Amino acid sequence: MSVFIQQLPALLGVVIGALGSHVVVVRGDRVRFRRERAARWEERRLAAYIDYARALKKSITLTYQVSAHLDNDPHPHPLSLQEAEPLFAEAMVARDPAWEALLLLGSPQVVEQARSWVLTLIEMEQFVRQDARDPAAWRALLERQRASRDGYYTAVRDDLALPPGHSARWSPPVLPTSSQR
Repeated sequence: MSVFIQQLPALLGVVIGALGSHVVVVRGDRVRFRRERAARWEERRLAAYIDYARALKKSITLTYQVSAHLDNDPHPHPLSLQEAEPLFAEAMVARDPAWEALLLLGSPQVVEQARSWVLTLIEMEQFVRQDARDPAAWRALLERQRASRDGYYTAVRDDLALPPGHSARWSPPVLPTSSQR
C-alpha cells in the first residue's frame, strides 16, 4: 500500500493534466467554432449587402438612361421609357429577393438606410415615368439618391467594421442635349 500512496501524487498529476488538457482543447474548439461561424455570417451579410446594391444600381442606371432621353441627364446611352419598361420590371423582380436577404441578414441600421435608398429610387422612377423635362429637379433627385447611397454604404461599413471608403462622388461632364446636337 505504501508504494501506491507514493505514486498517488504522480497519478493525480496525470489525471489533472489530462482533464486540464481536455478543458483547454474543448474551450479552444468552441472559441474557434464561434469565430468561424461569425466569419461565415459576416461573409453572407456582405454578399447580401452587395447583391442589394447591385439590384438597386440596375434600376438607377435605367432611370439615368430614360432621364437622358428626356434631356435631363448626360448619360451617354439614352433609352425611351417604352424601351426601358421591360427592363424596369426585370430589375424590380431581381430587387425583391435581394431585399428579402437584406431583411434576414442585415443590421437594423443597414436595413433602414437601404429603405431610404430604395424610396429615393422609387421617386426617380416616378419622375421619369411622368415624362418630366426638368434638369434641376432631376439633379436634386440625383443628389438625394447619392446621399442615400452614401448612407447605405456607411451603415454597411459600420456593420462590418470596415474602414471608411470613397464617397464615389464625381461630376460627369455636361453633354449637349439632343436639341443642341
